[in-house]
Amino acid sequence: MSLLCVRVKKASLRGSPDKFNTYVTLKVQNVKSTTIAVRGDQPCWEQDFMFEISRLELGLIVEVWNKGLIWDTMVGNVWIPLKSIRQSDEEGPGDWSTLDAEVLMNEDEICGTGSPTPHKILLDTRFEMPFDIPEEEAIYWTQKLEQLNAIRNHDEYTIQEEVQKKPLPTAPSQCSLEDPDSAVDDRDSDYRSETSNSIPPPFHTTSQPNASVHQFPVQSRFQLQGIARDHCVGTIPNYDLDYREKKGISPTGSSRYGSSGNLSQGSSQLSELDHDNENIHESGVDDGRDQESYHSHHSSGTQELYNEADRQLGHLNENVIDEHDENSRKVNGIALDTPLASIYPELELIAKPHDSYNDEDSIPLFPPARARWIRAINKVRLQIQEAQLGGDGDPSKISWFKGGTGGGLYGIDSMPDLRKKKPIPLVSDLSLVQSRKAGITSAMATRTSLKDEELKNHVYKKTLQALIYPISCTTPHNFEVWTATTPTYCYECEGLLWGIARQGMRCTECGVKCHEKCQDLLNADCLQRAAEKSSKHGAEDRTQNIIMAMKDRMKIRERNKPEIFELIRDVFGVTKVTHVQQMKTIKQSVLDGTSKWSAKITITVVCAQGLQAKDKTGSSDPYVTVQVGKTKKRTKTIYGNLNPVWEEKFYFECHNSSDRIKVRVWDEDDDIKSRVKQRLKRESDDFLGQTIIEVRTLSGEMDVWYNLEKRTDKSAVSGAIRLQISVEIKGEEKVAPYHIQYTCLHENLFHCLTDLQSSGVVKIPDAKGDEAWKVYFDETAQEIVDEFAMRYGIESIYQAMTHFACLSSKYMCPGVPAVMSTLLANINAYYAHTTASTNVSASDRFAASNFGKERFVKLLDQLHNSLRIDLSMYRNNFPASSPERLQDLKSTVDLLTSITFFRMKVQELQSPPRAGQVVKDCVKACLNSTYEYIFNNCHELYSREYQTDPNKKQELPPEEQGPSIKNLDFWPKLITLIVSIIEEDKNSYTPVLNQFPQELNVGKISAEVMWNLFAQDMKYAMEEHEKHRLCKSADYMNLHFKVKWLYNEYVRDLPAIKGTIPEYPAWFEQFAMQWLDENEEVSLEFLHGALERDKKDGFQQTSEHALFSCSVVDVFTQLNQSFEIIKKLECPDPVIVAHYMRRFAKTISKVLQQYADILLKNFKSYCSKEMLPCILMNNVQQLRVQLEKMFEAMGGKELDSEAAETLKDLQVKLNNVLDDLSDVFGVSFQPRLDECVKQMGDILSQVKGTGNVPATARNSVAQDADNVLGPLMDFLDGNLTLFAKVCEKTVLKRVLKELWKIVVNTVERTIVLPPLTDQSDHMVREEARSLTPKQCAIMDLALDTIKQYFHAGGNGLKKTFLEKSPDLQSLRYALSLYTQTTDTLIKTFVQSQTAQGSGVGDPVGEVSIQIDLFTHPGTGEHKITVKVVAANDLKWQTTGMFRPFVEVTMIGPHLSDKKRKFTTKSKSNNWAPKYNETFHFILGNENGPDSYELQVCVKDYCFAREDRIIGIALMQLRDIIDKGSCACWCPLGRRIHMDETGLTVLRILSQRTNDEVAKEFVKLKSESRCAEEGS
Repeated sequence: MSLLCVRVKKASLRGSPDKFNTYVTLKVQNVKSTTIAVRGDQPCWEQDFMFEISRLELGLIVEVWNKGLIWDTMVGNVWIPLKSIRQSDEEGPGDWSTLDAEVLMNEDEICGTGSPTPHKILLDTRFEMPFDIPEEEAIYWTQKLEQLNAIRNHDEYTIQEEVQKKPLPTAPSQCSLEDPDSAVDDRDSDYRSETSNSIPPPFHTTSQPNASVHQFPVQSRFQLQGIARDHCVGTIPNYDLDYREKKGISPTGSSRYGSSGNLSQGSSQLSELDHDNENIHESGVDDGRDQESYHSHHSSGTQELYNEADRQLGHLNENVIDEHDENSRKVNGIALDTPLASIYPELELIAKPHDSYNDEDSIPLFPPARARWIRAINKVRLQIQEAQLGGDGDPSKISWFKGGTGGGLYGIDSMPDLRKKKPIPLVSDLSLVQSRKAGITSAMATRTSLKDEELKNHVYKKTLQALIYPISCTTPHNFEVWTATTPTYCYECEGLLWGIARQGMRCTECGVKCHEKCQDLLNADCLQRAAEKSSKHGAEDRTQNIIMAMKDRMKIRERNKPEIFELIRDVFGVTKVTHVQQMKTIKQSVLDGTSKWSAKITITVVCAQGLQAKDKTGSSDPYVTVQVGKTKKRTKTIYGNLNPVWEEKFYFECHNSSDRIKVRVWDEDDDIKSRVKQRLKRESDDFLGQTIIEVRTLSGEMDVWYNLEKRTDKSAVSGAIRLQISVEIKGEEKVAPYHIQYTCLHENLFHCLTDLQSSGVVKIPDAKGDEAWKVYFDETAQEIVDEFAMRYGIESIYQAMTHFACLSSKYMCPGVPAVMSTLLANINAYYAHTTASTNVSASDRFAASNFGKERFVKLLDQLHNSLRIDLSMYRNNFPASSPERLQDLKSTVDLLTSITFFRMKVQELQSPPRAGQVVKDCVKACLNSTYEYIFNNCHELYSREYQTDPNKKQELPPEEQGPSIKNLDFWPKLITLIVSIIEEDKNSYTPVLNQFPQELNVGKISAEVMWNLFAQDMKYAMEEHEKHRLCKSADYMNLHFKVKWLYNEYVRDLPAIKGTIPEYPAWFEQFAMQWLDENEEVSLEFLHGALERDKKDGFQQTSEHALFSCSVVDVFTQLNQSFEIIKKLECPDPVIVAHYMRRFAKTISKVLQQYADILLKNFKSYCSKEMLPCILMNNVQQLRVQLEKMFEAMGGKELDSEAAETLKDLQVKLNNVLDDLSDVFGVSFQPRLDECVKQMGDILSQVKGTGNVPATARNSVAQDADNVLGPLMDFLDGNLTLFAKVCEKTVLKRVLKELWKIVVNTVERTIVLPPLTDQSDHMVREEARSLTPKQCAIMDLALDTIKQYFHAGGNGLKKTFLEKSPDLQSLRYALSLYTQTTDTLIKTFVQSQTAQGSGVGDPVGEVSIQIDLFTHPGTGEHKITVKVVAANDLKWQTTGMFRPFVEVTMIGPHLSDKKRKFTTKSKSNNWAPKYNETFHFILGNENGPDSYELQVCVKDYCFAREDRIIGIALMQLRDIIDKGSCACWCPLGRRIHMDETGLTVLRILSQRTNDEVAKEFVKLKSESRCAEEGS
């Protein structure tokens, strides 16, 4: 059901403000509510209304009425479809709607409005999710429940003490009724459930919002008369629901009475009987213990039996409760209210008399000894019952059941509240299980009126009387328009019949006069009234005629409706003979009418509440008049009080059953205005309200609050009055009140139709329309209860509540929950939807219910708990295979919602448990028990449901059917069963339980609960398996996959779990790592096997398109398969994924590294083969390609950094391996290339011609180049063609690069720059030859041709690579140097060789030099002055004379004609000689000093042979340009250091044998320290 909230804000009306006094009426489903009336053309109401909505296809009709003097007129209306109303938890600004003048109908239902008016109304409509509890309150109540959990029995009462206690006051039976013939106009009546123009249902309630019945303690008159009312014996006092404020009232000091405000009166739990001395677990046990088990406490014999039973079972009770204590607390919110038997099926099994423990399919739940104890309990219990019943089963004969007609009249609420000294919870459990087959509990189901024969006999007669001459339609009034000649008042509303003529209506039969609008409200018996009136006036003939007419009517009635009287006879079990006699008696009593009827009526006017203020002082001076027939009495006046107390008693004698008691409240006035008023009217005082009570509806004693009603539409009335009425009818002095009689009739009728005629199945009447909820039986039975109610003034709400109580004993029968839900929704609507005409709150209206507030609250509390219990086993009670039961499940939840709505709106509890949360807890409880069941019976259930082949069924011993560390068979079966449960919940139960879409989705809750329970068990199991590891890693991985599937399919997207990292990957991490370890070994074995197979096959290409062999494919197939398994785990935990990836990356690295190492190791042996080396290099390249793909598949950039680093390192290693293989492969060509290049050199040397090549000789140069390249091209053609075909592109480029490098280097080394050799202590060429310019031109052209060849039109190496190749640049540079002059080459050498003397790590001495630089300002020539100061620390060993001297040489361009070398004098046998000699070098102005360098060489002078070099130092003039001079010690090195450029220049100059400068330069730069003697 949904909660519709409507706020009527204001309106904008067109017209004069004076003519509007408007109010608004809201109608939806079968509910109508009205605002107050507000004057003006801009009325503002700001009133809130709430409705329970079950049919969203309907609409809300809003009517605006303008109050008139006599009639109200409609201003306009608007129809709002319910489907168009928004959903919100907060109020909105509202929407303006235009009022229409017409209503559009479709098949008797309103479907819209038309004909717009100029008026508008502002409404805020919304659907709200009800009953939200703030978190703080939820915590508070949770703590309270935990405190209740800890309560133990501190207070024990003996039965004797209990009996001696004075009976406690109870809520009175409020049987007084207002006048059902109220003249108040239907449009301005108080709220009622009907939306038609039928008679509004009568009700009474208190007037004061903050007051309740409990504030006015009243002792029942039955107690004064000595009549024991069963529900009064030992009952607890009625406390207000706000226990927290009234803890002190608790008679026992028990904390239970102060527990919480949302517990119902007495206790919200099932326990209603042993409030003080049962703990919480026991209170969940059936409070509906068999009625007889309490009656025995007044007989000593049965008391002894109970004491003996207590002694025998004391320890068993403790054991049972202790044993289940943990489980009973297990389900949050359920266990506290749940009977043990509903949680522990073993109790139910024991309770069933026909169950056998020897059944083949069942396992005994108790050991034999314990079972014998329980049988003993049942035996004792049966003895107790037999002793109580005295053998004939009549509870009325039991000692506490006093005689009299008042005994046992309260049906469902009949169970006494006796406190036992010691409870027997187990026995109570057993009785509970037996009694809760279809209804709530035995206490709720017990209807004492079924056994009270005296009451039944009386009700039987009254029913016949009501039905033989029905008051409803068999004797209607015969009204005609009538003109009064004197001031006349309406019989119904007692208002004046206004007008000059034709003022009202008058019945021609009985003469009753009333307004035209009041005629439909009169239902008094016309003929009977006419007969009484005629007999009193002496018109005997007329009387006889009327009596004959009445006889005829009764005969026709009996003849036309025989089924009614037959049903009445069946219901009350009367014999035919007796029934015929009773019919005659009843007919005569009807004919006698009221002529022989008389009654004594005692009326006590007690007090009033919430009266209107009529005086200018803001108060009133109220008094009361009471009129019975023509007798009228008044109370004293209470001055200045709106809540007066009179306590005045009046006695009346009444001789006419059709008389009325008219109670009116007045405000006494004693001023001039009131005296003038007295002259003009019958009344001078202000009218404060009235209540009119039909005498025929009175019976017994009543203490009732009556709402004060209006007398006319203009009356301003509020409040209520409290009356105590005692009626003694002649011949019926001790009868029960009519409400009790009606209860007896309804209960017996229900019992007869359901239990006796339909074998316990409730017949649901087929009724439609807004009034369908008031139809309780089929047509015949319904007419019986309606006629009885109409004649004796039973309110329709009392009928509804009585029927609801009856249905509660059968609430599990098919179709009943839906009926109960609708019934309770209308009961809620009746009490909760107050109107502007009264300021009485819903809780006070309900407190004044004649049904009994505590009785109904107790009924709902027990029903609520029973519903929770049944919903906690919804899978058993509402199987998904039955659509009818699923519909009942939906209705059961609706009923639970209605109970919550009742608690919130009618009882006005602050925070009742939200229905959605209750159902959610129930669902969870059911799922908990379901999981436990499938876990404990997994093998059996799986075999039964999923093992179709009977031959395959394995009979496992019981100990192996559960989880085991030896195998994993149990868990896949459990997962299968869990999935079946979740699927059933999702597909069958979720669409049914859809009342709380925001907070309850059964499928999702099922998945969540099942997963959480499964996760606990699985985690524990995997921890155990990790210790022992008795299963294969593959089995664990397979189970991992199943768990992953379960999680992804059902759990991953649940709101409570979405976005969180699940735990399940951690359970399997160790097993997955174990599998990865094993997988590495398998992969390595596979690798060696694949390589061996490949080797045997000769490393064949896998296909013509694939250039690698099959071993690569095999290795990566294995690795990819392994990775796919890890990938398919879809592990949601990034940390664990990282662990897996690191481990797997190590496996990849190890496998591929081994592969590459094996190839590299044996590669040389394959180089001689034609294609094999290429295929092997292709293999390594393919490893790199596949590794890159694997890297991307494993996450690429998102991959764990450690794993990524491992793979990157592996990629670098593979790249290096490929480089190594290419290098080895290239080197294998070196001998053949040397031969080819040598042939090229020979051909080149034969080319004649010197100097520059003229343009005409270019063609001959090209021809010569082709001839020179011939041997090389023949070799390359043969090989590169093969490589291009066999090698992968990347490998081909690597091979080409290696070949290119080797070719260019070989050409340079062999042709351009042949190596220098050391002969006779100086360097000369191997062959005294040099390249001529023509030969250089040929080589240039040849190089271009080789470059084009290696580029291969884009298929080979890139041009940019070739151009930038350092080998080519070196060769080109060498060739270019051939064409340069000696000076240029020397200059290039000086400028490029900047580190010739550096790096002297082991100096052989040092020399002190001072240099001065002078540049002539005119000519620009440079003069260098060098002073050789000394040498020091010369390291030289010799046996002969040592004569060191210093040689200083200037090196640079343009020095051929200048002095280049100076030497000092030699010093004999001095290793630190001093020289102090100065030399001058003159440099030209062609170049700056930076192109020159000074080489200092210390030598040992030898006569007649070459001097020996001791050490060499070098100084470049560029370093002293800025300073102009320099003095320093220069370390002496062993030789000059130079790079490739220097060597190249040296080689070229070495070939210029005819150039003295070149020869000198080569000699200088080639010199090195001579060997010492003895070294």
